[in-house]
Amino acid sequence: MKTPAKILAAVLLSASVGCNHLPGKPGLRPETQRPDQTHDFATLYKTNCSACHGDNGKNGPALPLNNPVYLAWAGHDAIQGIVSNGVPHRLMPAFGPGAGGLLTAEQVEDIVNGMMKNWGKKDVLNGQNVPAYNPGSAGDPTQGQAVFQRNCASCHGADGKGVAGGPPHVTGSIVDPSYLALISSRGLRDIIVAGIPEQKMPDWRGDASGKPMTDREVTDVVAWLVSQRTPHPGTMVTPADKRKNQAAIAPVQSRGGR
Repeated sequence: MKTPAKILAAVLLSASVGCNHLPGKPGLRPETQRPDQTHDFATLYKTNCSACHGDNGKNGPALPLNNPVYLAWAGHDAIQGIVSNGVPHRLMPAFGPGAGGLLTAEQVEDIVNGMMKNWGKKDVLNGQNVPAYNPGSAGDPTQGQAVFQRNCASCHGADGKGVAGGPPHVTGSIVDPSYLALISSRGLRDIIVAGIPEQKMPDWRGDASGKPMTDREVTDVVAWLVSQRTPHPGTMVTPADKRKNQAAIAPVQSRGGR
């Protein structure tokens, strides 16, 4: 049987605990964290990046970021600039505060550092003659078509429209008007150099049967693909349209166009 003293102690303890949970009374710590105080990479990536770049940086509609070759080739500063400022006139939005984004500069840094730490590989490009991140000159579409046929036709077809009945990793048309309208010159160069490992798309070194593409060859292939763009997707491309596309390549490529 409980003594009056024990009963009184129990009542007082219950009252003190219950008071901490009274409606409207602040707790000892915030119930939820403010968005600008989140610094966990997994949370920031899932909330801001995974819809386009895929869970764990793979298998999304946009460029896979879980690719050690891409991370080492592009480097911290270039990736930080893209995350902060976006890609003008394309689907990549700006996340940094200086460009109207909703993340802080520290959170942008958290995302970039998280990708490098979790998905990067030290020395992955050591000893490799990798093409430059930004092209140093305009490409030649005519030369690019020849390079494409030599290096890419086994999977994409000589005209870039795919290979019917080919191996399982063969893709569809790489010159589809909708695809070329959505992807930037920057995106094309990124894929050619870094590849898409989960889709069996090799990087600039190709497979064991070929030789690595040079910086100039990559630039020329991008130029040829850009020349295949339809000014207004869904309409026919005229010879005059192609000449205009080719004339526009030089300034875009010389700026390392996105």
